[in-house]
Amino acid sequence: MTGEPVEEPEAVVSEEEEDPLITLEARVEELEKELQYSAAEMVNVRQRAARDRSDAIRYGGMSLALRMLPLLDSLEKALEASVGEDLETLGEGVRLTLEGARAAMESEGVVKIEVGSEFDPTTMEAIATVPVPDGHKAGSVIEIVEVGYMYHDRVLRAARVIVAEDE
Repeated sequence: MTGEPVEEPEAVVSEEEEDPLITLEARVEELEKELQYSAAEMVNVRQRAARDRSDAIRYGGMSLALRMLPLLDSLEKALEASVGEDLETLGEGVRLTLEGARAAMESEGVVKIEVGSEFDPTTMEAIATVPVPDGHKAGSVIEIVEVGYMYHDRVLRAARVIVAEDE
């Protein structure tokens, strides 16, 4: 060997030994695409949820409306039949229609508030007070002016009552 420097062969880079910078750039690009996809998906989910919420509010009473249609039909038939009919038959038809209306409302979760003898401010509204009559005590319900209703566990309409009070 002479004093000449020996050139070493250039290192051949195999595909397995890629430049780490290129690998990282590709991964960043992939993650950016995933982020854009996720962001677009979130927008779609929010829009779908808003549309579903809007539809639920708009069409929430549809079930009750469907249950009430036969009652409207019955009332129309009762009015048509009332010409020349006796009042007893008409009264029976109206009573049956009322029972149907109550059943339809109960099936949707609307129930009558049972008014006890004591005034309950959570389900009743005192529209007037009167001096305590015989046989009653202060704070007792004397008369129900308007029936109240609950919708599941919430007051839909408070019962309007007259309450006895001490003079």
